[in-house]
Amino acid sequence: MAKEDYYIVLGVTRESDQDSIKKAYRKLAMQFHPDKNPGNEEAESKFKECAAAYEILGDPEKRSKYDRFGHAAFAGSGGFQNSEDIFSSFGDIFSDFFGGARSRPRSRAQTGRGSDLRYMCEVPLKDVIKGSERDIDFETEESCTDCAGTGAQKGTSAETCKH
Repeated sequence: MAKEDYYIVLGVTRESDQDSIKKAYRKLAMQFHPDKNPGNEEAESKFKECAAAYEILGDPEKRSKYDRFGHAAFAGSGGFQNSEDIFSSFGDIFSDFFGGARSRPRSRAQTGRGSDLRYMCEVPLKDVIKGSERDIDFETEESCTDCAGTGAQKGTSAETCKH
């Protein structure tokens, strides 16, 4: 059975603002609330339908998805809801293998020197599958062994200008 368009359920247009949608929902919720209609299964069904419509249209992000994909955007029967979810799932998979933003944070003591450095490079998929190694060179800042980063001549100490 096909679901009725949520805009029709609430009696609003696609151009309606959030406040109009909220008012329409409240009016219908009061009309069909089970406490006001005890034992009336049709009223209870309409109340649930209005609540489902408001859950989607009352949230700007969900409303945007509904406007683009209709009811299919929320058909969560174990599959992907839309194309954005498909690609985000691949991101989760790659994060698990290669340590992405979702990986467990480690303390600096565990990771060692230079672990906060990042280098972006393209790696062909066949190299990822086979496994390969690459040498990379990059510049970093570190303290000078002679002056320890003060800029003073070797054997002297840095002085603050008196002027």
